[in-house]
Amino acid sequence: QVQLVESGGGLVQAGGSLRLSCAASGSIARINAMAWHRQAPGKQRELVASITSGGMTNYADSVKGQFTISRDNAKNTVYLQMNSLKPEDTAVYYCHAEVVQVTSSYVGTYSYWGQGTQVTVSS
Repeated sequence: QVQLVESGGGLVQAGGSLRLSCAASGSIARINAMAWHRQAPGKQRELVASITSGGMTNYADSVKGQFTISRDNAKNTVYLQMNSLKPEDTAVYYCHAEVVQVTSSYVGTYSYWGQGTQVTVSS
């Protein structure tokens, strides 16, 4: 099994910054893409940013130039630096990872989610 543990959420005033972290642990051969998603009250979960194992990034239009995703492959950790936060960034932020797992009988890529961390931006 694999666990994704997020940290760094909290309450911040508009214009402030937060840095989210998500550390993966468990039976991991390799992690392919990692990503951050968010879900605001009454809305569907949406992709915020993703990063490949080689460092290629992709961002939702709404956060381009505001958020930066990065990862430390040696630590199986992905980060989301969020600057100039706005009230509309308020949501639960979820980490996602595509994990390659290898056993004596199979090799496969599996999708894992973290438990979510609340980010609240006050106006």
